[in-house]
Amino acid sequence: MKKALLALPLLLAGAITSASAQVEIGLKVSPSISTLRVDSPASLGFTSDGSKLGIGGGLVVDYFFGQNYAFSTGLQLTSKGGKIAYIDQTAPGNANLVTRTQKISLQYVEIPVTVKLFTNDIATDTKLYFQVGGSVNAAVAGRINGSKFYTDPATGSEMKASKHFIIPDAALLGGLGVEYQLGQSTKVFGGLSYHRGLFNIERYFDKERTNMQGVTLKNNEVALDLGLKF
Repeated sequence: MKKALLALPLLLAGAITSASAQVEIGLKVSPSISTLRVDSPASLGFTSDGSKLGIGGGLVVDYFFGQNYAFSTGLQLTSKGGKIAYIDQTAPGNANLVTRTQKISLQYVEIPVTVKLFTNDIATDTKLYFQVGGSVNAAVAGRINGSKFYTDPATGSEMKASKHFIIPDAALLGGLGVEYQLGQSTKVFGGLSYHRGLFNIERYFDKERTNMQGVTLKNNEVALDLGLKF
């Protein structure tokens, strides 16, 4: 009995060490190119008119439930958006039409919900990984044409740029990369990921412009993921 009691702390210590070894925590930075997928009635002429460069990053947490399988999540700040063009009135009450553009910049807090699949070593201490899943996102800031406020030239009304868009978003996420072990517990990784937005984030035209119903804007992002795990 005494031997069993003496062995218990050692067993608990071993279990804690084993459990902690299954979790890898790190930081990453992600330069990205984002665009907006646009849809609208043909008469409104909404189109995607350019991309946006951004940078994000944050915390990465990989929980391994097998030697080469991990649940990957974290907490990250990302930059998304793009440039759109559309056909609109030239001024309040004027039936003449003009093409307008908006450069949209949005910041999101993002929580990935993904699985990472690792290969065996393809070279010394080097593995490939594949990442699949999604993310839950919340918009925390927004700008149109570089400003936090936007005055609609067709109506003269001004409101916060962030009010043009809904707060929640979700995305499908797919990626691949390479991970290299530097030491006993230190790893570096680099890869590419694609984030395909699922929600229509636009709310201004449907709510404030009754003559511009049916506009859909969805996020698209390709990111270069560079990070270090401890």
